[in-house]
Amino acid sequence: MTLEAALIARIDDARRALGFLPLADTMALADRGNLILDPFSVLIACRAEIGRDNVFHPGVTLSCEPEAALVLADGNILRSGTLIAAETGAIRIGSGNRFGEGGFTARANRPDAAIAIGDGGRYLSGATIQGRSTLGSGSQVLGAITVDDCSLGAGAPFSDPDPDARGAVLKGAGTARGLTLDAGQVIAGSGVFRIEDLKPQSFFHPKP
Repeated sequence: MTLEAALIARIDDARRALGFLPLADTMALADRGNLILDPFSVLIACRAEIGRDNVFHPGVTLSCEPEAALVLADGNILRSGTLIAAETGAIRIGSGNRFGEGGFTARANRPDAAIAIGDGGRYLSGATIQGRSTLGSGSQVLGAITVDDCSLGAGAPFSDPDPDARGAVLKGAGTARGLTLDAGQVIAGSGVFRIEDLKPQSFFHPKP
């Protein structure tokens, strides 16, 4: 065995020990159109279900414990600093989302935890999702916000010209706990996010 082959074998042994795909299997995800920009720094759980045409930037981790489930559909972009950890509950992610420009964490690590993310959303700049949270299609979490047991209503993507038709939005920094927002609604917060601060998105983005 060459030195290079021995090094790869050591790396693969460490990955398998923690439930991650070995390098060859990680690179094989490209057969379904996935782009793994740096397979040495991308860790993907053996138990994760990965779709097609996703983009994995360096430093992305997807982990999944035996009692949990992790599903990533198609066409998502996962930037560096993205951590998706299904530890005790399921994390199910749809298609066409953008994660982690500035970091993103989704962690199902409580007995009742379950995280569902729809299609075409943006979750950026240090957003953290936990508990029993549902982020509908087109929703956005923009900023260092811990989202715990929240529901963000589904709507059109952020590019839709009508801001009040878009998925629900949380933006700013702080903690959002136990909140329900409908499509077209937004809370811009600092510290504790309060339902009393709820506004239509056209308050910040006037309709054309």
